Amino acid sequence: MTINKRILIHGGLILLGSGVLAACSPQASSPTDTMAQADRYDLQLDMKAYMNMVLDPVADILWDHAGWVDDVNTGYEELYPRNDEEWLMVQQGAAQLIEAGNALALPGRAQDDDGWVTYANALSQAASLAYRAAAEQNQEDFFQAGAQVYSVCSACHQTYNPEVSRFVNSN
Repeated sequence: MTINKRILIHGGLILLGSGVLAACSPQASSPTDTMAQADRYDLQLDMKAYMNMVLDPVADILWDHAGWVDDVNTGYEELYPRNDEEWLMVQQGAAQLIEAGNALALPGRAQDDDGWVTYANALSQAASLAYRAAAEQNQEDFFQAGAQVYSVCSACHQTYNPEVSRFVNSN
């Protein structure tokens, strides 16, 4: 077989393979497709309500049970769960936070398909770390997972809602 025939055959195989891959790859969704997908979900809560009623309370379950407080008046207090029941409660909170991150990425709720979805996925991943740490009752890993959740939330707020402060009650 001549070199030209080999090049032609290899080139043809590459083109054929590329065509098969392109045909099997998901197609980019148009704004119309995204809106049609959004109609499949009941998204009654606007973003402020979703944050205040769903995401923030569940994140607080994790943060209220990780770390310690050393106060001049009340002294030192560890916040970690003290028994199996409390560890289960924070594990359930972490599971809810995993799914809350997924819900942030739903069509119709996602602010965009790039950064927003990246933050939503990062939230679910950080919550997964908290879930595993709670299952293992590992205080240090649970604390670190809570810190990672906080970092993701802070970064997302800086990008999409810089005016928000979780330390000020806006109700």
